[in-house]
Amino acid sequence: MEHSAENVVAELTGASKEYRTGDTTIVALNPTSVQFRAAELTLIIGPSGSGKTTLLSLLGCVIFPTLGTVKILNKEINDLSPSELAGVRLNSIGFVFQSFNLLSPLSALENVMQPLLLMGESRKNARERAMKAIERVGMTSRMRNLPKELSGGQQQRVAIARALVTEPSILLCDEPTASLDARSVVTVMDELKHLSTHGKAVAVVTHDPRLKPFADRIIYVNNGTVTDTPSSDDLLH
Repeated sequence: MEHSAENVVAELTGASKEYRTGDTTIVALNPTSVQFRAAELTLIIGPSGSGKTTLLSLLGCVIFPTLGTVKILNKEINDLSPSELAGVRLNSIGFVFQSFNLLSPLSALENVMQPLLLMGESRKNARERAMKAIERVGMTSRMRNLPKELSGGQQQRVAIARALVTEPSILLCDEPTASLDARSVVTVMDELKHLSTHGKAVAVVTHDPRLKPFADRIIYVNNGTVTDTPSSDDLLH
């Protein structure tokens, strides 16, 4: 199926990751070529230790590939300096984690303001943009609450707002529903689906089969290999 190049937000070409310890080489990800496009929600499914977190870390510019290339918005990350790489992470990529990673002494609104303050925005501008992001995830009524005063689902929505506030091109979500009840899973996935429909590339690492109905595309990772076809283990779910 042909897709126009301008829709491609992130791309791995023959990218692999190996770790060497002494005489041993551990292959975390075999050579992989895969694209992530705007307005598409991709599930990355696989068991623990399969390589899916390595794939997400390459996309998030947290690690470099051992071989091959990773491009974000057509910019090859292999060649970037640490400060340029930090800029790509801050400006182009939003991260959502299983553990929410909210700062406990700060209100929901202050948590969402943090990436903008890191980018050098004034507090006034950061506050205005953060309020809009919180409104997008339906949390305006709780924006003054501390994380401990919010449910898991509400904390995850605040974390999504924080990831969104910089207007990143791609949103990377690592097991975002693992610690949520069924109702919160639907709320959070509806939110991520809505964002993809409105032009974001959204990649969700999971081993939760409840998320499959929300996906535009599913890729499977097993023993460090990425494929479009499920393994026999995946078919059991």
